[in-house]
Amino acid sequence: MNDLSNIDQFTASFSPVSLEDLNAKAEMMARIDNKYVVQSDDLLSLVPDLSEAFDILEIKQQRAFTYDTRYFDDAERSAYYEHHQGKRRGFKVRVRNYVDAGLCFLEVKVKGQRGMTEKYRMPYDLAQLAQLTPDAAAFAQDTYGRQYDKAFDYALRPALDVRYQRMTLVARAGGERMTIDTDLCFQSQNRTFGSGTGVFIVETKSANGRGLADRLLRTKGERPTKRCSKYCIGMAATGQVTRYNRFLPTLRKLGLTVPTPQIGNWAQLCTDVRGRSFGPHTIAA
Repeated sequence: MNDLSNIDQFTASFSPVSLEDLNAKAEMMARIDNKYVVQSDDLLSLVPDLSEAFDILEIKQQRAFTYDTRYFDDAERSAYYEHHQGKRRGFKVRVRNYVDAGLCFLEVKVKGQRGMTEKYRMPYDLAQLAQLTPDAAAFAQDTYGRQYDKAFDYALRPALDVRYQRMTLVARAGGERMTIDTDLCFQSQNRTFGSGTGVFIVETKSANGRGLADRLLRTKGERPTKRCSKYCIGMAATGQVTRYNRFLPTLRKLGLTVPTPQIGNWAQLCTDVRGRSFGPHTIAA
């Protein structure tokens, strides 16, 4: 298998697009997502067809970007277990640091009609990671309450750090984009697990879930992976949850194993996710 450790092998065949043009063509804050777990050789075989219809995001001559994300959940891991149970009114709350772009946002994801994912966000101070600021907590509560017409009864705290490299493609015709993530690293509770650069999580984003990227992936025999939330995968891979059977197929595709669960609260938090390492985490007894 081709390791693709040099990500330029994938990115070099595409024409560049700026962030402003990408957002103008396909910001996709409301969309239907499909996720695929694709091996590197299979992804490379799609490049000739993809490069005819898609451009790649380029900022300052860079095409692969580091994303650092801290997810928040309550002590009962409600966001995780509601997703595991397939509840339609799920949510995710995270602070995402777009490292190379120098941007940081609080992002709240909820479900809309027809299973459409809706994302709402606000600028966030990267120094405030040990806990959500009052404004951020209110933003999450208001977004959830407005979407579902019910109170947000979750006392959020940091739950998981995730880092990966992302490439973003946008259809020249507009209305569709796809993200391609590799070198995933999950960290919590003194545990770090990584997937390496031989496997990719490809996410297509379109208005109806049946865009050109989906059709091209299907011609290569790829099918959507139903349970492919990075947060949920990371929670299982770092041993923070006791039920994860629905995510086992994805964990296996990514080459990740599940350790013996060690449930607890973070006693020490790394508040800087700007670098390449999250630093130590410890668990209270």
